Amino acid sequence: MAPLPRTQTQQRWALGLATLTFTLCFAHWMLLAIIGVHLQQAWELTYLQFSILLAAPILSGALTRPLLGYWTERYGGRRVFGLLMLIAATATGLLSLISHYPTLILVALVMGLSGGSFNVGLTYLEGWYSHEQQVRALNRFAAGNVGAALTLAGVPFLLLATSWQTVAQAYGAILALMGALFLCLGRDAPAINRQGQPAAALASYLAPLKAWRVWRFSFYYFFVFGAFVALCLWLPFYLVEVYQLPLTVAGLITALYATLASVLRIPGGWLSDRFGARTVMYSSLGVSLLACLLLSYPPADYVIHGLRGDIQFRMVIELPLFLTTLSLLGIAMAIGKAAVFSHIPLFYPGRLGTVGGVVGMIGGLGGAMLPLGFGLLLATTGVWQSAFMLLFVIAVVALTWMHHAIRTAERQEWRHQLHRRDLPERYEQACGGNTSPGPALKKA
Repeated sequence: MAPLPRTQTQQRWALGLATLTFTLCFAHWMLLAIIGVHLQQAWELTYLQFSILLAAPILSGALTRPLLGYWTERYGGRRVFGLLMLIAATATGLLSLISHYPTLILVALVMGLSGGSFNVGLTYLEGWYSHEQQVRALNRFAAGNVGAALTLAGVPFLLLATSWQTVAQAYGAILALMGALFLCLGRDAPAINRQGQPAAALASYLAPLKAWRVWRFSFYYFFVFGAFVALCLWLPFYLVEVYQLPLTVAGLITALYATLASVLRIPGGWLSDRFGARTVMYSSLGVSLLACLLLSYPPADYVIHGLRGDIQFRMVIELPLFLTTLSLLGIAMAIGKAAVFSHIPLFYPGRLGTVGGVVGMIGGLGGAMLPLGFGLLLATTGVWQSAFMLLFVIAVVALTWMHHAIRTAERQEWRHQLHRRDLPERYEQACGGNTSPGPALKKA
């Protein structure tokens, strides 16, 4: 049975509705980053308890992504998207009624299911778009990360006028309304899946995960997305403590960073199409490495013993330089996120939900693990900039792994007298439609 035709109007409606839904879900996923400050004060939480509270929704949102993608392929995005939002909204509404810390963590874990909406949207839209259209559509959908900016910029000002309990209830109500609207107005792709056959068995669905390439892509995403989420959680406190800014100003700065790292994902997809995802990934990791190196430099006093006496001077990253470098890091992460997901439909056509789910899960785990790493390094070293030192090390590992894999593939290509290539579709064009992957592609 061949897939039924899809009109452009239907595709645009599916993309627009999914993007709006993901934007609200991502805004909801970041909610505890702001109201968590008030929860810490009200509950007198320790820093460890507070860190666990921040990590809980990020962790559940990451770990559930592959399963949610599988359910979406089997049961359709309309039902999974709608029910997911209703469950997360219910947990958010209960937040103000809790009186025990373990219950608070449990509710935060359920709230975090909204973070799994990314993979639901990927699988949902995969059925609406052809292989050639998927990369562009999915990068537009993924720009819904800008929902983080809505929370980071708006909630601090809402908290000046009302309580955190009211804000939580409002977020729950909005998410529940969107879930109901998606159940009513959403529509699954005309065919059951791309081939018009029942969804694959779980073993077949997970088969691509045996390839090392999938885990390499996942590590790239651990940095470009995981560090993005981690910084959205960490930056407000960093700016308040290091630069003594008010929480409202720190929230606005973090929102600017989140906006750059989200909206510019769309031109990042265009750059990947134009110059090749591998080239764009090189640029993203290289710029990120340099930015993290600069941001990791702590304030330091120097004494040079000269012929005419000591020369003393101080080096510190002032706020204007910090903001400029942070903006550059956000731009690099945006195009890096687009480049990672530009690889997947080309290397693994028909398995976007599987591979994208695992890549997204590892990225989300980065968002949960890195803030804990930031706190541990801060407690150990007493240096606030140690957070960026950790990101610098991760960027170095990612860039080194990528370069090694590419050079290994190129050596095999030269040995077998094959043309150098950036991605499979470019090689197919050069070979006049010959789609044989060859030994190098299997390694790359």
